[in-house]
Amino acid sequence: MPSNQKNTPMSIHSEIRKVTTHNLSEMKLRGEKIAMLTSYDYSMAKLVDEAGIDVILVGDSASNVMAGNETTLPITLNHMIYHGTSVVKATKRAMVVIDLPFGTYQSDSHKALVSAIRVMKETAADAIKIEGGAEIIESVHRILSAGIPIMGHLGLIPQSIHKFGTYAVRAKEEAEAEKLLKDAKLLEEAGCFAIVLEKIPAKVGKLVAEELKIPVIGIGAGSEVDGQVLVIHDMLGITQQFSPKFLRRYHNLATEIKGAVKNYINDVKLQDFPNEKEQY
Repeated sequence: MPSNQKNTPMSIHSEIRKVTTHNLSEMKLRGEKIAMLTSYDYSMAKLVDEAGIDVILVGDSASNVMAGNETTLPITLNHMIYHGTSVVKATKRAMVVIDLPFGTYQSDSHKALVSAIRVMKETAADAIKIEGGAEIIESVHRILSAGIPIMGHLGLIPQSIHKFGTYAVRAKEEAEAEKLLKDAKLLEEAGCFAIVLEKIPAKVGKLVAEELKIPVIGIGAGSEVDGQVLVIHDMLGITQQFSPKFLRRYHNLATEIKGAVKNYINDVKLQDFPNEKEQY
């Protein structure tokens, strides 16, 4: 085995054909951690799915890494459906969860339901994800009443960045931590199948995971939650300007890609590409 490879633990669900909400619940009960990554296009999603990921999130982070926006706010429902459709086509095993973008569910539960139905019908995804707790619970109830699975999202919620004014760690103070736990329980009671916790103290992440029966997936929420999620462009080192404490880079593709492009440019300029074997 190459020195840079690690032994792969036997997954309880390694043989299942399609990951479902029921499988995720079983994984929490049996102590198997849930592995989740983002993807936004067919080619990347196919690789991620074939590698054995449990959940693919078509995140509104596409606004940042695919479209170059500073926040997630500009991305539209049509954009998310486009990305989601591409990912679903490539996926055979992983559960595919798609973010509802900013402005499609916060203030109007009827609009929230229409948005969720569009995503499910037009992409064939497995579930949607929305940000917030008590503030959006009416939308949660309405979407769930249509039989659409919801993954919640608490802690740092990027769609509310202008409200908070900073990407700093959330729930550090006791009052905010108590509200987060209350919101998490509210989402569980409403019927959400899982919750993402972003950028909160590890002790708070552990408490929420212990208090809830549904899976809790962290991104900067410590190691004692039920699973982890990262943005794939960050963990592969494609994006370089984003380096939060919770991010582990598993590769440095930015350097490798730029190196390959430079070699290609050089070969073209020197008329080394194409050579005789690469011509018809």
